[in-house]
Amino acid sequence: MSAVSSIAYVGSELELFAAAANWKAYLSRQLQGYLGDSVLEVGAGLGTTTLNLCRRPHRRWVCLEPDPAMTATLQAKRDAGELPACCEVRAGTLADLPTDERFDSIIYIDVLEHIEDDRGELQRAAEHLAPQGRIVVLAPAHQFLFSPFDQSIGHFRRYNRAMLQAAAPTGLACERQKYLDTVGLLASLGNRFVLGSGMPTPRQIWTWDKLMVPVSRFLDPLLFFTLGKSILGVWRKP
Repeated sequence: MSAVSSIAYVGSELELFAAAANWKAYLSRQLQGYLGDSVLEVGAGLGTTTLNLCRRPHRRWVCLEPDPAMTATLQAKRDAGELPACCEVRAGTLADLPTDERFDSIIYIDVLEHIEDDRGELQRAAEHLAPQGRIVVLAPAHQFLFSPFDQSIGHFRRYNRAMLQAAAPTGLACERQKYLDTVGLLASLGNRFVLGSGMPTPRQIWTWDKLMVPVSRFLDPLLFFTLGKSILGVWRKP
């Protein structure tokens, strides 16, 4: 049996953003219509996204995580009943999945920007989709906002619409592309070009989540989702 792929995660922001309740609720509303009966969550981290998105009964929800320490944390939460009963924890990457395993949805929530060969990754993901299955990607938007913070947590890039579409696998139809968090974009611009700071502070996260995200939830649809600091892409298999 071949060894399971493992990658040590270099970021330190997962705990910092875990308390961003308004953002998580907004994201959950945006994604619920794209989550099928069986879901593969690539880069499940500490399980925060799992708890946020796995809210209705799914037949199965696979948390795939290459970092051994985070895999152990996920498994401990699963064993303690802190993750939904439909969840199972897998160590490794897509390369460690059985070639015939299929899912209705494969999701990358703030993960794809950490993968150098993003197009190759999504092409491999497409091979694990059931018919009519979807790949869902949420990623940080706009390369001009790439900052020391991005570099410090292992980002290779940020995305605009063209960049994200260029990474899309062949044979899948683009079902949705839109930006989220208009006000957060303005804050990121200020942080990048005025303050020049790196890792956001807990106070900055609190201000963004409690004060800015609710305004973005109002503004984003009014602006037809054309501005934002995050980008959402959804592709569907014929």
